[in-house]
Amino acid sequence: MRALLAEDEHTLGTWLCKALEHIGIQVEWAHDGKLADLALRQGGHDVLILDLGLPGMAGEEVLTRLRARDQRLPALVLTARDSLTDRVRLLNLGADDFLAKPFELAELEARLHALVRRARGTEHPRLACGGLLLDMAKKQFLLHGEPLGVTPREHAVLQVLVQHSGEPMSKQQIIDRVFPDDQDVHPEAVEVLVHRLRKRLDNSGVRIATIRGLGYVLEAI
Repeated sequence: MRALLAEDEHTLGTWLCKALEHIGIQVEWAHDGKLADLALRQGGHDVLILDLGLPGMAGEEVLTRLRARDQRLPALVLTARDSLTDRVRLLNLGADDFLAKPFELAELEARLHALVRRARGTEHPRLACGGLLLDMAKKQFLLHGEPLGVTPREHAVLQVLVQHSGEPMSKQQIIDRVFPDDQDVHPEAVEVLVHRLRKRLDNSGVRIATIRGLGYVLEAI
């Protein structure tokens, strides 16, 4: 999952970036509303985490512009205002969910996954494909009930693919989610990791197929 975080508070933003990336959610951080609006126009995110009190452009305006462009990116609003009137106003502006400050990381993680699942048209976690299952609690892949031994980078690539199972993911989309802070990663690195994963999944009933011009797709066979 790749999230855009629109938050101007440095301490909170730094903590969120580190905490979310630790649990496998890649984060692009925009410090003000104008930068957030620009990043949203460029696309490539799975979910938006939006603070309302942004400099440059208010969070409400960022959300209004997002919906005016008919971008259907799930949006979770972080707010210190938790009245019924505020919640109704945010929903009417196009928010999908909101979380009152202060909050626990576990609740934020659960809400983000739920938003992404609903946006993809299903209420069930898309963390399985055939006999391959990602146990989010243990951060471990199981293949037909047995632990699948993978390196941290292989795990990260396979997590991207299983979260988008049945959908092609380009090499650049994988790079953006697995190596967000490394500007020197080349597509060949993804090819190597996919090659290794294919060997680990050989004869398992699950494969990583290549769709010419689109990318890689994880599918059951």
